[in-house]
Amino acid sequence: MADIQANGLRFHVQHLRGGRASTDRPTVVLLHGLVLDNLSSLYYTLAPPIARAGFDVLLYDQRGHGMSDGSPSGYDVDTAVDDLAAVLKACGVAGPVHLLGNSYGGLIALHAAYLHPELVQSLVLVEGQCLDPAHSGHLPGAEGYAGGWVEDVANTLNLIALGLECNPLGGDLASRGARKAARMRAGADSLLNRTTLIEDISTVRLLSPGELAQVRCPTLALFGSASNLVASGPVLASRLPDCTVEVFPGAAHALLRDAPKELLASVLRWLEAHSPGRARHGAHRDVGGYGSRDPGARGEGAA
Repeated sequence: MADIQANGLRFHVQHLRGGRASTDRPTVVLLHGLVLDNLSSLYYTLAPPIARAGFDVLLYDQRGHGMSDGSPSGYDVDTAVDDLAAVLKACGVAGPVHLLGNSYGGLIALHAAYLHPELVQSLVLVEGQCLDPAHSGHLPGAEGYAGGWVEDVANTLNLIALGLECNPLGGDLASRGARKAARMRAGADSLLNRTTLIEDISTVRLLSPGELAQVRCPTLALFGSASNLVASGPVLASRLPDCTVEVFPGAAHALLRDAPKELLASVLRWLEAHSPGRARHGAHRDVGGYGSRDPGARGEGAA
C-alpha cells in the first residue's frame, strides 16, 4: 500500500480491502513477531484469505523491522502499543478492531487490549507468551509451564547478537544470490547490536492476574502441541474472563509454517463468530491461496 507517518516514524503498511462485505465488520489487524520477522509472514499466509472472507485487513512492519524505520530505542511493549494506536489513527481505522498477534505480536495485542479496550473487538493470540511465571505455578494445568519467557528470549537474542557481531556479513554474500538472507542478517544485526531492543525485551512487564482479569474482550489463544508454551494455555484461559484455547496436534511454535490451513480455518471461524453483521452480504470463506505481490523479504520469525 504505502508508507505512513505515525508516532514519529515512517511505517510500511499493507491494507487489503474486503469489499462491500467489510463495511460493517471490524478491520482485522495483524501483528508479526520479533527480529527475523516482518509483515510478509502474515501477508503470505493469513491476510489474503481473510480479506476474501469479507474483512479489511491491515498489517504493518513494526519499528525497525521490514521496511519500516528503526530507532535507537523504543522496542518495549508499551511503545509498540503506542505505535499500533498511531498507525490505526494514521490509516483512518477508528476501531474497534480484531487484533491478531503472532508470537511477540500476541504480547503486543494483549497489552493493547488492556491499555486501550475501546480499540479491540476481539483478540487472536497465535503462540503468544503472555504470562508472568510468578503467578502461574499454582494454577491447574500449569505443570510443565516453561515460564521465564523474558529471560529465555533475551538470552537467545544475546547469542544471536554476539554471533552477528563476531561474524559480520560477508561482502560476497549478495553476489552469490543470497540477497534475501543478506537483508535479513543485516536487519537483525542492526536491531540487536545497534538499538536497545534486547534491553527493552529483557525488562518487559507481563500483565498480572488482576490486569488480565480486566481484559474482557473475547480471546482465542492458539498453540502447537509440541510448543514449549502450550502448557500456558489453560493458565491463560483461567485468567482471562472470555478465553478459548485451541491446540494443534504435532505443531510447534511456528504455527504459520506447521499448521497453516488449520490455523487459517480457526481464525476465520473466530472472526465470523465475533463480528457484528457477520450474516450480511453472504461473505464467503476461502482458506486457500496466498498473496501475489511481494511487499518485502518474507519473514521467518524469531519470537
